[in-house]
Amino acid sequence: MTTTTDLLYLDDAYLTEFEATVIASRDDAVVLDRTAFYPTGGGQPHDLGMLGGYAVISVRKEDDGVWHSLQGPHRLAVGTTVSGSIDFHRRHALMRTHTALHVLCGVIWNEWHVPVTGGNMEPLSARMDFAFDPLPEGFGPRVEQLVNAELVADRPVVVSYLEPSEAVDDALIRTRENRVPDSVRTVRLVDIVGLDQQADGGTHVRSTGEVGRIKVVKTENKGKGNKRIRLEVVDG
Repeated sequence: MTTTTDLLYLDDAYLTEFEATVIASRDDAVVLDRTAFYPTGGGQPHDLGMLGGYAVISVRKEDDGVWHSLQGPHRLAVGTTVSGSIDFHRRHALMRTHTALHVLCGVIWNEWHVPVTGGNMEPLSARMDFAFDPLPEGFGPRVEQLVNAELVADRPVVVSYLEPSEAVDDALIRTRENRVPDSVRTVRLVDIVGLDQQADGGTHVRSTGEVGRIKVVKTENKGKGNKRIRLEVVDG
């Protein structure tokens, strides 16, 4: 039996409940034929929630299947139909944070044309590294002002799909190593209309106004050509 999981969150980040069939099972985890749970990846942590009456404590993607680790031994055999529900309070906080990071990337790219070198997020807090050397004078307050202006502008966030050959522009693959992996068959594009376009597989809000506001809490020197920005997402 196939272990390919249909990733429902790619097209609807607001989907909180779904039904699916178990297609692989072991003592502490299952693979489903479809899931709304986001697996850890791209600097975004996995979702939490419930699946078939069990708490989901970890989610990870292996090849084309998504393993949902459950709290304690379970009795979800292959072929079982299960109901899943996402902890949407946590998911939405991550959506707000992820979109804020894309706005930050867009502002920095448009203002200074500097690529991302790394990043990580938690609900309503994040860090992102950029290839600055050095940071411009007064950078923290200036970038906070620019990002918050874009959040107030309430720009739509639109998801679409491209063939890999269409996604070779460095404005779409916004990292230092500007390359689509050979294993990727379709590139998902997240477009903050009028500001930023990036190839991305994470969950996002529908418009920048839904993010709230950001605070730049710290900037750090992480070595030559690598500066870190730490931010928090707060209500507007």
